[in-house]
Amino acid sequence: MGVPDEQVGDTSNLFELGLGSLQLMRLTRWLKRSGAPVSFAALARDARLTAWHALVNSAPEPAGTDEEAGPASVNGAATLPSGPAKVGVRADPHQPFALTPVQQAYWVGRRDDRSLGGVGCHVYLEIDSPQLDPERLECAIHALHARHSMLRACFTEWGTQRVADTPAWPGLTVYDHRRQPGDAVEKAVLKIRTALSHRRLEISRGEVLDVQLSRLPHAIDRIHINVDLLACDIQGIRLLLDDLAALYDDPTSLEDLTYTFPQYLADCASDRSEERERSREYWRRRLPELPGGPRLPLAVEPDGVVRPRFQRRTHELTWQEWATLRVRASEHGITPAVLLATAFAEILGRWSSQQHFLLSVPLCDRDQSVHPEADRIVGDFTGLVLLEVDLTRGTGFLERAQAVQRQLHEDIDNAAYTGIDVLRDMIREDGDTPRAAPVVFTCDTEDPLVPDAFAERFGELSWMVSQIPHVWLSSQAYRTREGGVLLAWDAVEELFPEGLLDAMMSGQAALLRDLAAMDWSTRPAAELPAAQRERRKATGAEPRPDPGRLLHQTFFERSRERSDAPALLWGMSGVLTHQTLADQALRIARALYERGIGRGDSVIVTASQRRQQIAAVLGVLAAGGTYMPLSADQPAEHQEWIARVSGARLVLAGTDAPVPGGLPTDVLSIGDALLADPLAAPVPADPEDIAYAIFALGPSAMPRVVEVTHRAAVHTVDDIAKRLDIGPLDRVLAVSAPDSDLAVWDMFGPLTEGGALVLVGEADLRDAFAWLALCERHRVTVWNSVPPLMDMLIAVAETEGLPRSLRLALLSGDWRRTDLERWTRAATHGRCRLVTLGGAAETVIWANTYEMRFVPSQWRAVPFITPLPGQKFRVVDPQGRDSPDWVAGELWIGGSGLAQGYRGDPGLTAERFCEVAGERWFRSGGMGRYWPDGSLEFLGRMGQQLRIEGLPVELDEIEAVLLGHPRSRVRSWYRSVSGAANWSRPSLAPSR
Repeated sequence: MGVPDEQVGDTSNLFELGLGSLQLMRLTRWLKRSGAPVSFAALARDARLTAWHALVNSAPEPAGTDEEAGPASVNGAATLPSGPAKVGVRADPHQPFALTPVQQAYWVGRRDDRSLGGVGCHVYLEIDSPQLDPERLECAIHALHARHSMLRACFTEWGTQRVADTPAWPGLTVYDHRRQPGDAVEKAVLKIRTALSHRRLEISRGEVLDVQLSRLPHAIDRIHINVDLLACDIQGIRLLLDDLAALYDDPTSLEDLTYTFPQYLADCASDRSEERERSREYWRRRLPELPGGPRLPLAVEPDGVVRPRFQRRTHELTWQEWATLRVRASEHGITPAVLLATAFAEILGRWSSQQHFLLSVPLCDRDQSVHPEADRIVGDFTGLVLLEVDLTRGTGFLERAQAVQRQLHEDIDNAAYTGIDVLRDMIREDGDTPRAAPVVFTCDTEDPLVPDAFAERFGELSWMVSQIPHVWLSSQAYRTREGGVLLAWDAVEELFPEGLLDAMMSGQAALLRDLAAMDWSTRPAAELPAAQRERRKATGAEPRPDPGRLLHQTFFERSRERSDAPALLWGMSGVLTHQTLADQALRIARALYERGIGRGDSVIVTASQRRQQIAAVLGVLAAGGTYMPLSADQPAEHQEWIARVSGARLVLAGTDAPVPGGLPTDVLSIGDALLADPLAAPVPADPEDIAYAIFALGPSAMPRVVEVTHRAAVHTVDDIAKRLDIGPLDRVLAVSAPDSDLAVWDMFGPLTEGGALVLVGEADLRDAFAWLALCERHRVTVWNSVPPLMDMLIAVAETEGLPRSLRLALLSGDWRRTDLERWTRAATHGRCRLVTLGGAAETVIWANTYEMRFVPSQWRAVPFITPLPGQKFRVVDPQGRDSPDWVAGELWIGGSGLAQGYRGDPGLTAERFCEVAGERWFRSGGMGRYWPDGSLEFLGRMGQQLRIEGLPVELDEIEAVLLGHPRSRVRSWYRSVSGAANWSRPSLAPSR
């Protein structure tokens, strides 16, 4: 650890002094080979010398212990002693021997028929060196092949490996660019890099190491090194570079190696069989609860990537920054590797739709105690554990890091059953859609990747990239020569949306800077990138003036000047003018007043005839009351529930409408109310009074009554009128249900502006032919519905097209199909504007809009795009932070168009309507994500509510009906969509 002995006490926490996981792994192996059967997890659980002494002494005394060897110091930098050469089965390296589990995964991933396959597990390095002697370099590389038998390894088509007598390397290829002009040199070396950096070496004939040389102007030689990780792990690459430097100076300087990788495998096989069985049981118990990898946003599905190409991003921590972070980590007993792993996990969680996921963590599984030369031979000693990360454990960074460290130590203790074995178990368990762990975290900060001797002889690493089959993103951390840390990400560039990985890497750098100074008991801020913050602040920030009036006010104030203008139209010739409708409403208001109904009182309105219903609604408002529309189509249990929570004092019932059971006993017939004398004018009220309370279904089929103020409703009605030029010549077909929020605009949208509402008879509510006839007869200009109803209208108008009068189609709902734009334009010969709107009853009809003038071909649905003026959107992660671009989160809606809350349910109101930094927000329960251009994409519903073609479908309700059927054998037939992050819809990505 590099800590002076005098600073280490018997009760010192060695993790606080800088003990690393790799060092502890080596100690564990040495203790086991010395006869103390202690586990890594036990040593990690209490990292004090006193605890370790008790643990070792509690183990049974092994036979033949070499007392003189004594325990190795864990205080200094000395390595643990190697055990005596193990006498085991003699392995002939020239005979085929089995691949390790990790080698098998690499080998299978080379196949072209694998998702994100068709690549070798491969590292490519470039080193710019002062002018070299190519012949000496070639001689040194030949000596390197001769020294390390695995550099002559051939990998057969049967999935085995063997060592050949002679290497496949053809000798040093030299490119001479010294006399070429600068531009030509740049193009030439880029071409070489492109060709070499993603090579798939011919491993079947023993091509696992290739070195080439480019001779550049200004006495610079560039060494190109390709290594296939099937034959050599990262520690092996360090050995190769170290040996190459020695062999370049003196080809005879190194003693021959007598130990080989196949012999190492043979020696370890019997030792680890019992440990492997114990580890298998550990992972078998955990398998059902393990998550998959982080659900990062994708631009294309992995199967759509034909030939993966990895691109590297780096960020360097200076030695001062790294020293500060190490001190902070040691203060809390956190290892440097766990510090970096937790920070990386925080970034993955920030840019993912989930907080619970797996990371693939490669381990240096080289047991140096097997043989004195075990630390000098080349081979793939890599092990793998699947580290479960749950960022919901703990409220601050420290608690999360501690949870990660505990889990990692438990996993390392059970690494004999490798992560590859666990992934295979997942495939067997999960079937067609198995869990995976395509994000890798590697940390080795003990030594620089390029050894000192190599750097002194040839120079520093100037460029590098690695690639691994099946991997999306590989994060690596190496110590720099100056004592800092290089953070490198190698990723399949094509997989991810443009700019995503850059933002993530910048986020990681910012987080590490914060961790150097912040209180680790608190949650990292992990702010949005500045450009994203500014863009969202500007989107939807357009203010709109407060109209300061009531929802019905303009209708009544202007009814006299519009005395002859039609307000309601129906049938062949039915008509009711603005003045007549106002007179009827004021008569109903008088009747309500005589029944004691006044300002703030609630009245349920139920009528089968729409014109009676509209007059009754206006009458309730004119009396100063709150109207609650109730359709006779509502299920009986919903009607009874509304009766319980409504607080209504009276029911206004249509002439032919049956009064549902369970409603208030005080019932007033609309026909009788129309016999009263009219009020002179509507009763004065305040814009903050509740205008209406409307029934809505929430997640898990939870019924609720949403209260909406006059001010909030007027905001939406006025904005749509201004935005879409609603005027006195407009006529709207009232095809939406009378108790829906769309019906609110159907009434007050046209009537406020002097237009008319065309009513559909009760017998024609589902007859699209009748709708078309009404549109033609009454010259309907505006259609307002959910998309399926528009589908029906277009279908019946296929031959003749829609009426020439139709200028505007408003389509509402979460999902808006892109082909509606094409069909609507065809049916109206391009005359009709198609505007999609989204929202909920809680956001007062609508909160966003998008006019479908052009729909890119790759879109499969139309996003929300633009908030209405005065409305705001947030996409929020589980920790209440704004999700970055492309990352799914819960949709929050704020601004002036929010409902007051839920009647009779203050608890639910407090849960769904929250205040953050002085602003009020509605938590919609929907999932969405922002695009970089500021567009907002809807992804689905949290919980068990779905919307199909804009209509809500409650899976809980469907399941309850199925479960209640006497012949049903269904137990549970759906999976929760609360993790809507799995939505990576490449087809929705905007055009570039």
